[in-house]
Amino acid sequence: MRRFRARTEAGTRLATVLAGRDWHDPVVFGLARGGLPVAAPVALALDAPLEVLVARKIGAPGQPELGLGAITPDGPPYYDCEGLAIVDLTPHDLTGAADQARAEARDQVRRYLGDRAPHPVSGRDALVIDDGVATGGTAVAALRSLRSRNPRRLVFAAPVGAPSALDKLAAEADEVVCLRQPLQFRAVGEFYLDFRQTTDDEVLSLLPLRRQH
Repeated sequence: MRRFRARTEAGTRLATVLAGRDWHDPVVFGLARGGLPVAAPVALALDAPLEVLVARKIGAPGQPELGLGAITPDGPPYYDCEGLAIVDLTPHDLTGAADQARAEARDQVRRYLGDRAPHPVSGRDALVIDDGVATGGTAVAALRSLRSRNPRRLVFAAPVGAPSALDKLAAEADEVVCLRQPLQFRAVGEFYLDFRQTTDDEVLSLLPLRRQH
C-alpha cells in the first residue's frame, strides 16, 4: 500500500472525497495536534471554518504511556473497558489521571484559542478529522464532547484507520469516512513517509485559516 507523503497530502486526498458531498453550513475540526494539517485542506475545500478539538489520553497509574481512556476539556471521560479489565483497574482508579488529563486539555485549548470562543455547531454539520485511527479512544471522547453541542450531523473522517477502531467510531458518529482500512494495522505512522510530530506552532499557524461564518 502506497504511503501518504505527509499529513497535508493525506488531507488533500480526503478533501477530494468530502468536497463532493452536500453539507449544511459545515464546521471542520482537526484533532490536536496531528489532525490539524489534515483538516486544513478539508476546510478550504468545503469553504468552512477550521477549528481545533483537543482530547487527551488517560494513562494508567505509573504507566502514563498505557492509554486506558481519553478525555476532553469539558466532555465526559471515555474508558477502554477491555483494557481496564486486562490490568484489573476501574474508572475510579483513574480519577487522578483523568483530572490531570482534563487540566492538560484545558491548558492546550487556551494556548490555541486564547479568549476566543469556539465556533458554534448547533444545527450545523460538524466534521472531525484526524491523521489516522489506531484504537479510537481519543476520537470517541472528542465525538462525544462535540455531540453534546448539538450538531445537525456528526461525521468522522481520516486518511487511514484500523477496521476495529473504525467500527467503534461508527457507534459515535453519524458517518465515518476513511480512505484506507488495512487489515494489517500496527501504527498510523506506518502509512506516512513523513510522520513528524505536529507542533503547537504549526497548529497556531493553521488556525488563521478559520473563517467567520
